[in-house]
Amino acid sequence: MLLWLQSLLGSMKKEDGQGMVEYALLIGLIAVVVIVVLVVLGDTIADFFQSIVDTLTNPEGDTSFINNKFL
Repeated sequence: MLLWLQSLLGSMKKEDGQGMVEYALLIGLIAVVVIVVLVVLGDTIADFFQSIVDTLTNPEGDTSFINNKFL
């Protein structure tokens, strides 16, 4: 009985690292998804922020980009 309990506790200790690896894989997967989204939508995001900068520097300028693309 004591050997069985020791082996059970020993196997539980071995699973601690498994959880850390799962979290690391999950964080890695999220990082890959974020990078892919930024690569695919990078130009659109840059254009959107540039239109914000242009609007702030020239408030009476053309805002059709914002109205057509994002609203």
